Amino acid sequence: MRLRAVQGVLTIVLLALIVGTLAGCAARAPSGSGASMPDTHVVQRNETLYRIAQRYGLEWRDLARRNAIDAPYLIHPGQRLRLRGAARSSPPSAPQASSAPSSRSSSSGSSGSGSSSSSGASSSTSSSSSSSPSSAPADPGGWQWPADGQVLRGFSSSGTRRGLAIGGERGDNVRATRAGEVVYAGGGLVGYGRLVILKHDARFLSAYGHNDELLVSEGDRVQAGDTIARLGSSGAERPMLHFEIRVDGTPVDPTRYLPDR
Repeated sequence: MRLRAVQGVLTIVLLALIVGTLAGCAARAPSGSGASMPDTHVVQRNETLYRIAQRYGLEWRDLARRNAIDAPYLIHPGQRLRLRGAARSSPPSAPQASSAPSSRSSSSGSSGSGSSSSSGASSSTSSSSSSSPSSAPADPGGWQWPADGQVLRGFSSSGTRRGLAIGGERGDNVRATRAGEVVYAGGGLVGYGRLVILKHDARFLSAYGHNDELLVSEGDRVQAGDTIARLGSSGAERPMLHFEIRVDGTPVDPTRYLPDR
């Protein structure tokens, strides 16, 4: 009788341990691995790709590939991200390429004198037609150059970092090219070093990479000409500013909008 009682107690203890272990596993399961994860997520203000992926238990690089988002991994409020399924081959709302080259590219692509910028400017002119959105908005004006140095490399539609490389000395001022809101300030994007991204309006963004020091934070409002960073070499082989202008998330030749020097 006593042996049976002991066996009964052991059985109850073992069942309790099994149930507790299963409950613990369920509690630790990633939020993105269960059926409760939605198919899509609508981006909210100040959200980043990394934070959204973390929320659903996903790997942020997989989320970027699934939605055809390449470096510098820009997203905007109202954008709908797919949380499930295979990677897309093209952005969900990528503008079609324009067949007409920019009228400003040939005249201003060589901004910044010197032979170091001539080849880049030539590349900028030849590639502007393949990277310009077909519905590119009219120039809103008010643009300023973000730094005073020479253009070391012009715009090219190939590669992942499509913008201008502007030389300078370490510690030079990096300025906002137009008024806007800081939507990213950090060093989490590989290949860009310390990066600032400004949102100017519903369609225009500008990006400033390789800084040594960031002087703004996410959510800050800045005016054209405000100093937002110090030029440096984070993520680059020499002190330089990597500068991009994007329309609807697509990189365009910045010399289409920047004033002649």
